Amino acid sequence: MKAVGAMVAPGRTTNELNDVAHQMIVDAGAVPSFLDYRGYPKSICLSVNEEVVHGIPSDRVLVEGDVVGVDIGVYFQGFHIDAAWTFPVGAVSKDVAMLLRVTEEALVAGIAQAVVGKKVGDISAAVEAVANRHRLGVVRELIGHGVGASLHEEPAVPNYGTKGKGPALKAGMTICIEPMFNLGTYKVKTMPDDWTIVASDRKPSAHFEHTVAITESGPVILNAE
Repeated sequence: MKAVGAMVAPGRTTNELNDVAHQMIVDAGAVPSFLDYRGYPKSICLSVNEEVVHGIPSDRVLVEGDVVGVDIGVYFQGFHIDAAWTFPVGAVSKDVAMLLRVTEEALVAGIAQAVVGKKVGDISAAVEAVANRHRLGVVRELIGHGVGASLHEEPAVPNYGTKGKGPALKAGMTICIEPMFNLGTYKVKTMPDDWTIVASDRKPSAHFEHTVAITESGPVILNAE
């Protein structure tokens, strides 16, 4: 993620970012989780501006003021890990900078609730509350999830919900917490490529994600150094 993020700049293509990530994953003896997953054609997802998630890398050239969501999954020694980060391309507007800052803040708030004895709804409510304070659209059709031997497992981890509701959080669980906020509407639509999901009003979107282990001593971010 750090290597790809360092490459994000005006003039780069999303294919270039994909190729660097692919080579690093393979060189480490791992496998890109997304490559050929349900037919997905690339190794990572790169979603630009109004693209919420699942953008397919291409010859598209990034320009000043864009944002690009980088979503990376890796399969290694029998387990998957999943992470996402949204990077500004050069200077961005104040509204877009706020969107990125607040979505990352919501990720931190959600992780703080990933504690033994709490419920999934505590994570969901914490994430939603951050969005609501800034009047951002909380994407509802896409959610976080359990992760492990399979890329997507139970429990579902929505970015909206009610405190104290949902499955209990237990030591040993691993989940992906991934706020997806839009600068405008929460509504999304799928593009004709059957993968790319965009904000319905075409306003910018942001996506931040960590894989988190629930432990007796608190949440552990597994994709952190």
